[in-house]
Amino acid sequence: MVDIKKLKELSKNFTVLYVEDDSAIRNFTTAYLGKIFLKVTTAVDGVDGLEKYKAEKFEIVITDLSMPKMNGLDMIAKIKEIDENQAILITTAHADSGNMLKAIRLGVDGYIIKPFEYEQLNIELYKIVERLNIFAQNEQYKKNLKQMVEKKTLEITQMMLFKNDNYEKTLLSMVEMIEDRDTYTAGHSKRVAHYCKIIAEQMGYSEEECTKLYQAGILHDVGKIATPDAVLLNPKSLNEIEYTLIKEHVEVGFKLLDHIPMFESLADIVHSHHERYDGRGYPRGLSGDEIHPLARVMIVADAFDAMTTNRIYKTRKSVEEALDELVRFKLHQFHPEVVDGALIALRDIKIDETISQIPRTKLEQERFAYFYKDRLADTYNQNYLEIILKKNSYEKEFTHIDVFLLNNFSKYNKEVGWNTGDEFLHSLGAFLSDYFKESLVFRVFGDDFAVLSKEKMDLRDLKMKLDSMMAESCLGYVIKSIEIETNNIHSVFQLEELIN
Repeated sequence: MVDIKKLKELSKNFTVLYVEDDSAIRNFTTAYLGKIFLKVTTAVDGVDGLEKYKAEKFEIVITDLSMPKMNGLDMIAKIKEIDENQAILITTAHADSGNMLKAIRLGVDGYIIKPFEYEQLNIELYKIVERLNIFAQNEQYKKNLKQMVEKKTLEITQMMLFKNDNYEKTLLSMVEMIEDRDTYTAGHSKRVAHYCKIIAEQMGYSEEECTKLYQAGILHDVGKIATPDAVLLNPKSLNEIEYTLIKEHVEVGFKLLDHIPMFESLADIVHSHHERYDGRGYPRGLSGDEIHPLARVMIVADAFDAMTTNRIYKTRKSVEEALDELVRFKLHQFHPEVVDGALIALRDIKIDETISQIPRTKLEQERFAYFYKDRLADTYNQNYLEIILKKNSYEKEFTHIDVFLLNNFSKYNKEVGWNTGDEFLHSLGAFLSDYFKESLVFRVFGDDFAVLSKEKMDLRDLKMKLDSMMAESCLGYVIKSIEIETNNIHSVFQLEELIN
């Protein structure tokens, strides 16, 4: 089931063109869409819809297929001639395979069969608005990127005027640009550079080639400056759109380095560090010996560090386990000669077990958590609780979690309206955050809250205040106090299972 509140939040700045010749369906659906989107413009047939589309910009077009004057397919074809990226959702009473195939070839984003339930409509709308929001964010980053690159390029060009002994400072300046985005990436880059160098030395590469590979390792992820933080810091598996966005860092890094004479010789190495021996990598799908020889080394070094470092979404492997993994994917992901060299070069490596993608300092935590704020309640959201619980499984920082389960909230929303319900959740979130100043407060499971504490809390005074807050409404609440270690709570799923 789609969270209608989240759908409204994602859609609040979007405009819709709704084309439907049946006046009863049009009027009823328009009223519903008007509760979700900023503006809904209607049209009675394909000709009317096309005229209104040409006169105004719309984020989403929703259209019937069978209409007089001009049918939906013809209108969609003309709209795609104007903007091939236009988001379009079709509605139809006939699941005719021929029309569906034509619609898919025209690049529609989804379809629903009439008569449809609004939950079905919500599901298709959510898919579209989520994609539009991610791409809008990416476009904004790209706009800012040009200025950032120009500024940094100017600084680097000025540094080139110094003597050769300033080369290392120039290299570190580029690394700082990455550190400003993601402290983990910077540490990762330095480790990859070190692994690259010792593998290359083991394989008999010259001192000049080893130095070049080390420098390329330092800069191999510089293109992530263009990756939105919401994607870069995502604690869950990436969806297809997010994966496409993060893959762009290779091309961005290549173009950045290729336009700076000092780093031009490193660009080809960086360009190929996500290729695979079997040709299933990116961005060019190179295979075997088509891949730059030094890039083959970097591919192994990059993978080894990823495997032996704690990430948000997985724990690290031991050195022995990581080396076994390299052997397992030999001739698939990795060049066999490089794997043979890495097995010798990396076998005695000591991994710093404190290295983690989880932020450590207070500043890092606040910056990281900014992307995991619940905008409605002004608390942290459920995704951030997942991260903290995973981190807590080995750091044991928090000992207790108190879950505040609201009763009758659906009834309350019906009685007072969504807006008043939203205001109540915001007030309750602010109250809990203020009351639990030394704890972390999260909005979870839709309308409930969870509080992570380092010790068991006395909630008697809090209950009196909550009773007063809810006295004049139909709302009630239940507090479930849970010892984290005793109940082995290391994920939101385990918490939800225990509560249920």
